[in-house]
Amino acid sequence: MKRHHNILLTRLIPAVFTLAIAVGCQKDKYVPMDTDYSYGWDTSAENPNNEKYLSLLKEMTEQGVPGVMMCVNRGGTDIWLGSSGYSSLKTKDKMLPDNRTRVGSTVKTFTAVTILQLCEEGKLSLNARVSDYLPHDVLKGIENADKATIRQMLRHSSGIYNYIQDMRFQTASMNDLTKEWFPDELLSYARGRSAYFAPDEDCYYSNTCYILLGMVIEKICGRPFYKEFEERFFIPLRMNETAFAEEDPVPDDLVRGYVDFFSNMKLLESTWYSGWDYHTADGGLISNPYNLTLFMKALFDGKLLKTETMNEMLSWMSPKTQDPEYYNMGYGLGIFRYDTDKGAIYGHSGDAIGYYAIMLYHPESGTAISWAVNGNYGNLDKIFSSKEAIDKILNTVLAD
Repeated sequence: MKRHHNILLTRLIPAVFTLAIAVGCQKDKYVPMDTDYSYGWDTSAENPNNEKYLSLLKEMTEQGVPGVMMCVNRGGTDIWLGSSGYSSLKTKDKMLPDNRTRVGSTVKTFTAVTILQLCEEGKLSLNARVSDYLPHDVLKGIENADKATIRQMLRHSSGIYNYIQDMRFQTASMNDLTKEWFPDELLSYARGRSAYFAPDEDCYYSNTCYILLGMVIEKICGRPFYKEFEERFFIPLRMNETAFAEEDPVPDDLVRGYVDFFSNMKLLESTWYSGWDYHTADGGLISNPYNLTLFMKALFDGKLLKTETMNEMLSWMSPKTQDPEYYNMGYGLGIFRYDTDKGAIYGHSGDAIGYYAIMLYHPESGTAISWAVNGNYGNLDKIFSSKEAIDKILNTVLAD
């Protein structure tokens, strides 16, 4: 969920990208370019909303977003794909709808569904404590980790400190931009820090919880958590452009990422600066909007979880303090409810340095919507991730 994740990044990025300037970053000017790409089976060009949807993307790139992809998936053959702009400002390669990009914390929903499937398989319980599955050495010094349940971890209601907010972590990240961080290193920044509240007193987004949940998956299944993702989701759902970053953190076909650090739209490349997302279940997913809508449709079409388990997932808790500049939100198990003018929307967003993605599902119409951009921060965020920007997309896509 981007708005909480960025608490760290808005502090970390200034030092990071001051240093990045020294190593040389691409700041080429560019002219936005629309793309009408076909998978072969894709009939987006014949979709009656094609021009309307493309105009949304073109408006983003005209305002300075490097590139954007979007998918509107209503099921069956009613799938629209489109893109605008560039996947690389240096080479001027067009952004295509099937390009691969970083989609960050959207992986938390995959982590949650894996946990819920393991519950259905009788291998764990939502009401069990995480300490029932992980050894003391892993949890030591992390307040509330000894008493928080799996359910509370999934819902961000455990109160466990979010390592990404620790200034020591921010400084260490700044001093080694391309470092790959491993779970124990990241957890060390949550040790000795006070919990935000007692379990179930409130909700507060914590990446620490999802690192631990990934470790629970590995403990139960005896293999890396992302191998469970592959077997349970990527392969059966034919999410062919989706992978976890562990084995290939910066694949050759990954779109290049950019940041507007100085809020002057002179973009700096950041493709190699997401090393804390490569090995933990709180981030690190590589995918694209089409693949993300395949997952969301499968989830809400009942292909991944039983009805009673979905009811658990969609049991909401509201934080005591809502963001006045964003939607009122409910926290579910690895998923959020956004209270929009179009009614309740379910989903999750995610970001890395230079990347943003969001995957949404509108239950009233059965529509899955996802878009992803290869730029963020500064003056970019308001173009694609503000309430106003999201409202514009929802009002256009859900107008019929």
